[in-house]
Amino acid sequence: MAKQRVWVKALSKDDKAAIAATCERFIADVLKPRFLPEIRPTEFNYPIDITGKWRGDRYSFIQRYRSGFADTASEEFDSAFARLDHVSGERFDLMWHRHTGQWLCFQAGITVPEALALMEAEGLLQPL
Repeated sequence: MAKQRVWVKALSKDDKAAIAATCERFIADVLKPRFLPEIRPTEFNYPIDITGKWRGDRYSFIQRYRSGFADTASEEFDSAFARLDHVSGERFDLMWHRHTGQWLCFQAGITVPEALALMEAEGLLQPL
């Protein structure tokens, strides 16, 4: 069976700004207090922040790490753990990042509030 292509109207700058504001509140009110209440330096890589970022029509939830290794001390890198892929109107696919680097769909065609509720409850969609 061949896949059928469907034209989807892209999100406007205002739509993206409103979604980003909602997601940033979720990060500040739910994710940071629960998964990063304080920064605890270790001799290995350790988390220092949780942020979000638009990449095209995809909003990624990102955990920022700092290296604790002596030879790479204070180097930082990002690791995305969940993503909202715009599919149509106010609907998104909620994606999770597998350890292999693959993005897999956790729930298809849901709204942003539904996605954030799932992220709060499901371990696959949360930062390490």
